Order: sequence, then C-alpha cells, then structure tokens
Amino acid sequence: MPSDDISRRDFVGGAAAAGLFTIVPRHVLGGPGYRAPSDTLNVACIGIGGMGHNDVRGMSIENIYALCDVDWDNGAESFRSFPKAKRYKDYRELFDKEAANIDAVTVSTPDHSHAPATLMSLRAGKPTYCQKPLCRTIGEVKRVMEVASQSKVATQMGNQGHSHEGTRQIRELVEAGWIGPVEEVHYWTNRPIWPQGLERPEEAYNVPPTLDWNLWLGPRPERPYNPAYVPFKWRGWWDFGCGALGDIAPHAMDAAFWTLGFGYPSHIAVESTKVYPETAPTLTRLAYDFPAKGKRGPVKVIWRDGGLEEPRPAGLAPEMEWPWGDPGYQLWIGRDGMLIADVYGDSVRLLDPKKQAEFEHNPPPKKYPRTEGVYKEWINAIKTGTQPGSNFPGHAGPLTEMLLLGNLAIRVGQDLDLNVATGEVTNVKVPDDYLHPTYRDGWTM
Repeated sequence: MPSDDISRRDFVGGAAAAGLFTIVPRHVLGGPGYRAPSDTLNVACIGIGGMGHNDVRGMSIENIYALCDVDWDNGAESFRSFPKAKRYKDYRELFDKEAANIDAVTVSTPDHSHAPATLMSLRAGKPTYCQKPLCRTIGEVKRVMEVASQSKVATQMGNQGHSHEGTRQIRELVEAGWIGPVEEVHYWTNRPIWPQGLERPEEAYNVPPTLDWNLWLGPRPERPYNPAYVPFKWRGWWDFGCGALGDIAPHAMDAAFWTLGFGYPSHIAVESTKVYPETAPTLTRLAYDFPAKGKRGPVKVIWRDGGLEEPRPAGLAPEMEWPWGDPGYQLWIGRDGMLIADVYGDSVRLLDPKKQAEFEHNPPPKKYPRTEGVYKEWINAIKTGTQPGSNFPGHAGPLTEMLLLGNLAIRVGQDLDLNVATGEVTNVKVPDDYLHPTYRDGWTM
C-alpha cells in the first residue's frame, strides 16, 4: 500500500476523537474503490433471521454488502431480498475476509453471541449496532463498554424506543412537572411467550441439515442439539438468553433510566415461581430501590412478567381505560399525577382527563432533538462522527447492567443489597460464571 494512504479506521477514529469530521477526497483516503463517510455504507449483518431480518431491512437504505447466519434456511428471506450480498455462516470468517470492505456491522444473534461478535466488530474499528440486551452478563457489558470507548466508533443498541417521539415526550412531561416528583415506575408484560421453568432436556435429536450447531453454540459450553433451544426458545435458557427481563426491560426501563438518571440500585427484592438451574422462572416480580440523586428523590421500580398484571390505580377516573396487551405497559406515579405508555415509550397518556386534554392541545416544549428512527440515527452518527442516543458506553451499557442485576436476583433466588457506587452485590455470593462467563476455545472476549 502506498505510504500516503490512511485507513478508514484511523480516519474516522481520529476525526471522532478530535470532535471533527471532514470529507476528504477519495484519492487521499485510499483510491477509487474507497467509500467516503458521506457515501453509501457497506453494511455486514450478523444474524439475519427473525428480528435480524428487520435490522437488515432497516439498514437497506445503505448497501447490504454481507449477510451472516449459522442457519441459511433461517436467513432465507434476507438472502432473497439481497441476492448480491456475500454469504457467511461464521462471523469470524466474515471479518477475516471482508474487514477492509465493510463500513458498519449489525449484530442480531441470540444474546450469548452478542458480546463476542460485537467485540470483534469494535476491534476491527467498525461502527456497530447490537440488538438488545447489549450482552448476556455484566462482565461482558463492562468489556464491550471499555472497547467501545477506546474505538470511538458510532455504536447503537436496538432498543428502538429510545429514538421515538414518546420517550422524549415522557422526559419533557416529567421535567416540566406535569406529574410532580416521580416516586414509582411500574412495568408489566405478557413475556415470556416461550417456554421457561424447565430442566435440561435429555432426548437426543438430529441437528437440522441447514443449521451449524457448533457455530450456534458459539462461546457457550457444548451440549447436544435440542429443539427446546432453537429457534427462538433460547431466550428462556440462562446459557443463551436473559429471560423476559432481558427481552422487554431494555425497551420498557429505557425512558425512566434516561429521564431519572438511574445508576445502580441500592436493593432489589425478588419474588418468582420455582427457580430452575438453567432456565428463568415462569413468573417474576422485582422491586428495585434507587436512592435519591441530585434534585431527584428516591424512586421504586416494580417489574412484573409472566402475565402478572399491574393493578388498576386507586382513584383512576372511570372513563380512563386500563390497558393490557402485547407486550406490556409502564406506569409512572408522581406526587401530583400519573402517566402511562407502552413498553417502547409510545402512546403516552396522562391519567388525569383534564391534564390529558391539556397535553393534547398544549404539550410541553420540545427540549430534546427528534430522530428519524433507530437506523437513520445510527447511520447519521457514523457519517458525522457523533454518537446515537443509545450508544454502548454512555447509555446502552449502563442500562443493560441495571436490568441484568435483576436477573442475578432471580438466579440466586434472594434479595440483593448493592453498593450504589460500583453495582457490587454485598450480601450474597454470586457465582462468578453469572458475571464473567468462560468462553469455549476459539471464542474470545
């Protein structure tokens, strides 16, 4: 390579670090084949079935350059939609062969592969989008945050509601005092809609011919294939997923985490159905206690899953409908009123009919910038050297840590006391593998 060439990674990283972003002629950046940040991005998508296919479609305003999935039958719709894209089963091979040709990476695998795929992307200097929850364990979250901070590339977690109008409306309503100081926030969801509360199956099954089971297991310990895990049912197994809390809390708890400035809780109380060694329980209630912070007083956060519905608030006007549906809702209780929204922060309503009418006709000022959605927000950040709202170090990582502490309480089956400065559990010995998983040979963190 001529000595006056510079890599895209060095250019973007240096520009972001300096707080600048300058469009440089193609010949300076690396010849006629180079794609400048102002041009169309070459996107590699890892995990392209199910929600992964939605992410592929969301990024299709750019160039879908490469598609990767351990089961090409599962990824068939994405392959059909983008027949010119290069195809891979192993994302490690994708990075080995295509790192020089890709400008951005989406990771939409099951939870247990989020961290290793994301870290490989970040270390290659690629802007990275990862589905929620950011990682399966707290140790993985901390490592991803560290490497993302070092890489300085644009990162985004797939908690789409953070980019929505409703989340901004909630913060603006609360900060304008429409419900007074917030004292409690409640969440309820119909998740899990997959099997949980199970022992490990013992039946032997043949691996489907299109699935590479070894690649699907990725960093987790070997076990025989069983349809109890794949497809989709993996979410309830602790080796692979994070249960109902990992599925919905990155969406539902997002607005409160952002608006109220939550850090680590001081205490988490837990109630659940029977706790199994390898799967999340079928029904859970958690109560997080967040101490006062700045001008905000203490806040209690209540989580209910498994179809455990939030009771209708006392004194709610009879004409106000009390919602229940897929996947659930959130209720904010302030000293002077209440508001409700769905788990994505959308469909915001004040539960006082007079205040709701006023909100509809004269909403609070729009203090916070609006976006065009989670994908365009990330793309714009890549091209301008900025960071999206749900970037890994500044928002997505700390939010994921907070909800994963709830999973620790569920797994150990005990209430937790925590150091609010560090998030360390102080009253229970948590097994190290719950925090810092050991990866199989060939997979690194």
